[in-house]
Amino acid sequence: MRQHAAGERPGRRTTAPGGEVWTGHAHNRVQWLLALGGLACLALGIELAVDSSWATGIAALAMSVVGLIAVGLLILFGTLAFLHVAVKVDKDHLEVRCGHVGLPRRRIPLDHVVDADFAPRVTPRQWGGWGYRWRPEIGTAVVVRRGEGLVLSLGDGRKFTVTVDNAESAVRHIRDRLKPTAAL
Repeated sequence: MRQHAAGERPGRRTTAPGGEVWTGHAHNRVQWLLALGGLACLALGIELAVDSSWATGIAALAMSVVGLIAVGLLILFGTLAFLHVAVKVDKDHLEVRCGHVGLPRRRIPLDHVVDADFAPRVTPRQWGGWGYRWRPEIGTAVVVRRGEGLVLSLGDGRKFTVTVDNAESAVRHIRDRLKPTAAL
């Protein structure tokens, strides 16, 4: 995780033309090691395709090359997609974007949110690993690292969890947005 200067907390409120917006993020630098593993599989597949003698055992060699390249690409893009998560809460929505490209993305209207809670310790182990996860007994999550997270209780009874730095301020910001609708 990124180190912050004394007194600095990630996650912040800013004023935008449509109202106050909270933004936060979380990073997982360990996944770069997994991405390097995917890159190694990809390189090995390419090396095998270029430097091997295709005269003997063409079927086995072709399957090895295709398999290594496919596994390398899956690992590489699967890990790069979850190196980073960005969370944005405006007056109407919570938006979660993964990776530097912003995919996968989830946008939840705040009028579908019943409550927001702070989770002091969310771990990949609870969810079965890093990434975009679904477990029928506890809901859906975007887990990019171990640590604090934000848990939304949705109107349909489901829960959505996301690991993000300074999740407590996100919870306060969301609850501030929920109060006016609860009073109606």
